[in-house]
Amino acid sequence: MAKSLAFSTFPTNTPLNKNAIPVVLIHGWGLNSGVWQPLLTLFNEQSNSNYQLITIDLPGFGTNNSVEIAPYHLENICQQIERTIEQPAVYLGWSLGGLVASQMSLSYPEKVLGLITVASSPYFVEQPMNGWPGIKPNVLKSFHQQLAQDTAKTIRGFLKIQAMGSPHIRQDLKLITQLVMAHNLPNQQTLSKSLDLLSHCDLRKTLPDIKQPFLRLYGQNDSLVPKAAIEQITLLAPDSDKHLFEHASHAPFISHLNEFHQVLTHWLNDNFSKG
Repeated sequence: MAKSLAFSTFPTNTPLNKNAIPVVLIHGWGLNSGVWQPLLTLFNEQSNSNYQLITIDLPGFGTNNSVEIAPYHLENICQQIERTIEQPAVYLGWSLGGLVASQMSLSYPEKVLGLITVASSPYFVEQPMNGWPGIKPNVLKSFHQQLAQDTAKTIRGFLKIQAMGSPHIRQDLKLITQLVMAHNLPNQQTLSKSLDLLSHCDLRKTLPDIKQPFLRLYGQNDSLVPKAAIEQITLLAPDSDKHLFEHASHAPFISHLNEFHQVLTHWLNDNFSKG
């Protein structure tokens, strides 16, 4: 059995409403929970005691750098998370984390109160033959090749792609890099196996089975989850809600922090407020 996952709760030093709803934040490929720090800070400044934010690093990443699972499959990752987070919660996943959060909703519906995906897709790879928009296969292939040469350089290259299209790309890239590089980087093997998830995981057939309240958040200028994919995903999840951040790229919670916080809390309050 794999080593247990570590996680962190926020706020850490203020009394919580005993009815506070847990919201689990799951990061994307190559990164760690450091990316959530601006959002955590804003939640703390707003003193919103209705929600308890929980960050958890995927196996092999960040604080869970030493955790190994085999095989490195979506279902095994979700099993580890389900064992770690005992109480039912809203799950918010960014990019690859959106795949994980979606699979949590499908595999453990009793543990998932609601689902939020950020700049994510049920299938990330472009399929020109059937008109499915996504990441070009040669881009993912090049990342696999680069990983064998220089892990840190590969991650920095991926960060640049994520920031492309943002109105303040240099500022966003600098902030994300600082947040991520403050924690342990994953090893080459973990990065390669988790990159395979982006290449091969396909939840398009099962996405209609998600019954929890479901919010999808996108960046208008995202090159990894193209705008053209949004309506196709809507057809798979017609009962879900969606929001498009104008002029945002792949990380709207960085580039459009205040708007992201407003959209997120409004949706949470509409679906889970007991007030």
